[in-house]
Amino acid sequence: MKETDIQSLGILLFPRFELLDVFGPAEMFGVLRDRVRLIMVAEEAGPVASNQGPRVVADADLDDCPALDMLLVPGGMGTREDVNNRKLLDWLAERGHDTPLIMSVCTGTALLAQAGLLEGRPATTNKRSFQWVTEQGPAVEWVREARWVDDGDRVTSSGVSAGMDMALHVIEREFGAETAEAVAAGTEYEWHRDAAWDPFAKLYEP
Repeated sequence: MKETDIQSLGILLFPRFELLDVFGPAEMFGVLRDRVRLIMVAEEAGPVASNQGPRVVADADLDDCPALDMLLVPGGMGTREDVNNRKLLDWLAERGHDTPLIMSVCTGTALLAQAGLLEGRPATTNKRSFQWVTEQGPAVEWVREARWVDDGDRVTSSGVSAGMDMALHVIEREFGAETAEAVAAGTEYEWHRDAAWDPFAKLYEP
């Protein structure tokens, strides 16, 4: 396989991002090292502290980030501040025009909504933070009960661990069911394949 055949997946980091939002999907896509190259990107290259404390090194900053085939936006407490981060939101809006697939996990959907990337589209998010996130995008068609929502070039998922189910769904969509099943088996992960499976929507009903 040629280097040009490998798809690039950018994973956005920001202060106080949620660890599993990043590393759950990163584990799933990272298994496909001969098909997917992971690139950590942040406002500034270098270490970025997660909400749990450990830091992750960003390979590229917003200005130097190469063209991407896929972009993953995690959630975390840092989204509360970054919904007002004009530089980051403008970058997301620009990337929305030329990145074939953009995904979000948890409250990362709030950043996509604020960047104008979900207007008139169905989307979901963390159910515990559902009200706050939906306030960030009144023109979004919010789906309260969903593990993830696939709208073609936008795929959004519910809270934290849902990112792994979404990642496997995207892997199945892009690389085939056999590949996705092999990734799930290899990571000994019990994959929830039903996008409508969402007990947390009921748990956190308003």
